[in-house]
Amino acid sequence: MDPMATWEKILLGVAAVLVLLWFRPGIRAAMERSRQAGERDWKAVILPLVAVVLFVLLLIASV
Repeated sequence: MDPMATWEKILLGVAAVLVLLWFRPGIRAAMERSRQAGERDWKAVILPLVAVVLFVLLLIASV
């Protein structure tokens, strides 16, 4: 596969900036709702993360 031409890189960069600008209002609103949220549920994040880490360690140990 040939490397990307300069115009393709520029077009890709412009597309990335346009996508960021398009999603910006939604991201801003989500950040504001996140700040206003009272209690944070860290158990919902930590429990699956620990499960994944233990599963990976089990896979490594089984090799």
